[in-house]
Amino acid sequence: MFRAKKMTHEDIEVEGKCVLMRVDFNVPLDKKTGAITDDQRIVAALPTIKNLLSRGARLILVSHLGRPQGFDTSLSLKGCAERLSGYLEQEVIQAEDVIGSDAKEKAAALEDGQVMLLENVRFHKEETKNDPEFARALAGLADLYVNDAFGTAHRAHASTAGVASFLPGVSGYLIQRELEMIGGAIDEPVRPFTAVMGGAKVSDKIGVIRHLLSKVDHLILGGGMAYTFLAAKGWEVGTSLLEADKIDLARELMAEAEEKGVTLSLPLDIVATTEYAPDAESRTVDSNDIPAGWMGMDIGPKTREKFADIIRAAGTVVWNGPVGVFEFPAFAHGTRAIAAVMAETDAVTIIGGGDSAAAVKQFGYENDMTHISTGGGASLELLEGRVLPGVDCLLDLDPRRKVAAGNWKMNLGAPADAVSFLEELKCELADAPSRIIVATPSTALDAALSATAYSNIHVAAQTGHEIDSGAYTGNVSMATLAKMHVPYVLIGHSERRAMDNETDERVQAMLKSALSWGLRPILCCGESLKEREAGETEDVLTRQIGSAFEFVTADKLVQIIVAYEPIWAIGTGRTATVEQAEEACAFIRSFLKKKYPANWVERVKVLYGGSVNDENAGELFAAESIDGGLVGGASLKADAFKVIANA
Repeated sequence: MFRAKKMTHEDIEVEGKCVLMRVDFNVPLDKKTGAITDDQRIVAALPTIKNLLSRGARLILVSHLGRPQGFDTSLSLKGCAERLSGYLEQEVIQAEDVIGSDAKEKAAALEDGQVMLLENVRFHKEETKNDPEFARALAGLADLYVNDAFGTAHRAHASTAGVASFLPGVSGYLIQRELEMIGGAIDEPVRPFTAVMGGAKVSDKIGVIRHLLSKVDHLILGGGMAYTFLAAKGWEVGTSLLEADKIDLARELMAEAEEKGVTLSLPLDIVATTEYAPDAESRTVDSNDIPAGWMGMDIGPKTREKFADIIRAAGTVVWNGPVGVFEFPAFAHGTRAIAAVMAETDAVTIIGGGDSAAAVKQFGYENDMTHISTGGGASLELLEGRVLPGVDCLLDLDPRRKVAAGNWKMNLGAPADAVSFLEELKCELADAPSRIIVATPSTALDAALSATAYSNIHVAAQTGHEIDSGAYTGNVSMATLAKMHVPYVLIGHSERRAMDNETDERVQAMLKSALSWGLRPILCCGESLKEREAGETEDVLTRQIGSAFEFVTADKLVQIIVAYEPIWAIGTGRTATVEQAEEACAFIRSFLKKKYPANWVERVKVLYGGSVNDENAGELFAAESIDGGLVGGASLKADAFKVIANA
């Protein structure tokens, strides 16, 4: 999967700005005293915090702690504020709430170089629901957003993703490091590339294994999941952990590995016992000879030696999941052996968080690894090839990254039809470098959102009404789209201007409503054939763009995509020449530069739309001022849209 590089806090000016920073202060607490027992997550956030404060930012930190059911004083972040104050050697102001009057008053009073910690964000149920009104209120405290909480980046919550719909968002050091190490290891590994997968269940790692089979040279399987694979070979596994309903799947994965030339290694011998207990009697047996009534608890010495040899020969090793019940000392030898050989090798060694990270630290090898992930769930989803919402929402480092936006119009409106096509599209476009958007009929929006979750395909509505609610039969409001978590919306398409009286004034109102609800508008503009022939193209664009952007502030520019669509080229088979398209797109950008700072305008994507297809996309998108296309009919053909998305 192509992974776009993201802007970091170092790429933006923060002096005098109020910065909302998502941190992960979900620290363990003593059950009796409530005291912090391990503050590593606080320490991990210090580099980004100190950098922002040293550059004159006014810093507002937001985090969750535990899983509170409403306001719970035992899960207050006051202890974290005190601990952070000690590390920073300055007062960390503690807000009594998150978006209430105390937070607002203290945020407004912050001075350059000061830091405030909001109360536990999960005191509000709206956080995990990614409620747009809550996200808007949270974003209203600040000017910029920094996400440095990798451990929560796989969750589309208000403080991890929602706020970036209202504020320009960038990453901190911690997320930047995770993306560089894990993403780099998967996409550009030093070979041979070996992955070690352990843990209890195959079902927890299906997606990861499938994704890695297209990436690695060698796959090592251990832990509880290995016994399902051993059973798939026709071997008896006694009372070992077994997912009987996944045996056929295990056979499929082994066949897929063979087909792709990946060496898949399973345990040769295991340490077995008759009961799950730390002091249970055990013996080592061959993997194909586990006695009835016995269960595997660890890999045996022959397996440890074999796995060690594979790891020593690797250029990159990624490890996720223990290979035995390492919590019991008698059955920790296999997991310890994996950690030890990874510690001594010269390979790039990456620990995918969770239990693997805990084991490495327990055995004292944490300083010998290239990278230990701070997010178990997030690292697992990254290894699976999923798009992390908390990362995807951040600004691309390349301001002119191409966009391939498809407008389905009235096609594929039945949810089943939309899902079927999107499943095909996800496979075809998995490695496309463009940002991919599909505008579906309203009837298919919900199904499309589910089908594209955690993928590189984003959904757009084809229109949205500027009024939040009322007697507007047949219309869907921007407010409703936001509450459905539709990220994009087309505004002012020529067909809508003609059919639904979307005047310049209405388009302005629609744009204003969309931005107020955190939607990302794709603003359409363009002239008729009569207007072009009369030499009025620039006059039309000046009127349309000038009216739409009348109220838009510079910081909102990053939320908007502009699509130049000459009406005479839409659905006619006629296409503007590259020179005509380039000239119009360049004019739009130059017009915006008269109103806004150039550095913000450079981040505005200007697309061309009008009979774009797989034959002309490459030439059109190569033009200096064209950042991609709004595509009609060709977006309904997976093979054609793939060419466009890779142009």
